[in-house]
Amino acid sequence: MISEKVALYFKQGSSDKVYHASIEEAGHNNFVVNFAFGRRGSTLKTGTKTKTAVDYDSAKKIYEKLVKSKIAEGYIIGAEGTHYTNADTQDMGIQCQLLNFIEESEVAQFIHDDAWWAQEKYDGKRMLIQKTDTVTAINRKGSSVGAPEPILQSAEAVSPTYLIDGEAVGETLFAFDLLEIDGKNIRAMAYSQRLLQLEKLGVQGSIIVVETAKTAQEKTQLYDRLRTSNGEGMVFKKHTAPYTAGRPNSGGTQVKFKFYATLSAVVTKINEARSVAVALFDGGALMGVGNVTIPPNKEIPAVNAIIEVRYLYAYPGGSLYQPTYIGVREDLRAEDCVSSQLKYKRESE
Repeated sequence: MISEKVALYFKQGSSDKVYHASIEEAGHNNFVVNFAFGRRGSTLKTGTKTKTAVDYDSAKKIYEKLVKSKIAEGYIIGAEGTHYTNADTQDMGIQCQLLNFIEESEVAQFIHDDAWWAQEKYDGKRMLIQKTDTVTAINRKGSSVGAPEPILQSAEAVSPTYLIDGEAVGETLFAFDLLEIDGKNIRAMAYSQRLLQLEKLGVQGSIIVVETAKTAQEKTQLYDRLRTSNGEGMVFKKHTAPYTAGRPNSGGTQVKFKFYATLSAVVTKINEARSVAVALFDGGALMGVGNVTIPPNKEIPAVNAIIEVRYLYAYPGGSLYQPTYIGVREDLRAEDCVSSQLKYKRESE
């Protein structure tokens, strides 16, 4: 529960930024000071000023110091026309389909199998958009979340009620599935039919229907283009399959491949030299996988935060080689940070 919050804005020349700060309850008589910041209209980056929960008086002092420091930088309170819409978090009772990874050695099989279509895997945050009487953004955990105003405006402009699934990158939603239309649940339909209805839905502006490669030639061209342009990866979908919530134990009717390795890890310690120690759950216990440097232009994530890390490979035992900090993942749970994410160094490497 939020006890106190403020929205601050800074606009000068081409710079148009927003900074949110809040005091939030974290258990009985315990509080944390959290923040969110970024370009106005974008998906905001988040962090905390409290490594552990503190009493209210301490939280208030940290909060006031933070607000004063931002005002000293030129931010003002309550500027007109905020372009980022926050939502009171609530469980929407909606589960999305989660995908297992495949290895590079398996990619050719999916490219040459006509039963599978391919799309670009975007480097953003999973976001479903539900339009009924109002428009609600939903994360991969099924909770309502804030969303950039351009996405919500584009969603509102479409006349029927619907539920679409996609990936939010900045202020653009790349839509790749349609789950409901005009009050009808179409999850049981083949993906080819759902995609066709999504393409006919008429979304535009900040909502873009992803490009789909269907033939072996198209899939090969997509693979080569994404490789050359340093894309994140590809998603392969069986076009005859229904939409199935949750993640299968293995395989599945939708799978993903990344051109580089990434994982989600739990921050276990904040080091003095702008780095954090991270760990993964292995058999129910946390296993340390090394330290990750936090760039000077990014806030240091709090202990117990879940962060996304890009790396070249892992050594036996789990230590990451050349880890790079990507950002905080608020849409994941600690139990998602498991050692099975690790991609180990091959003998030939």
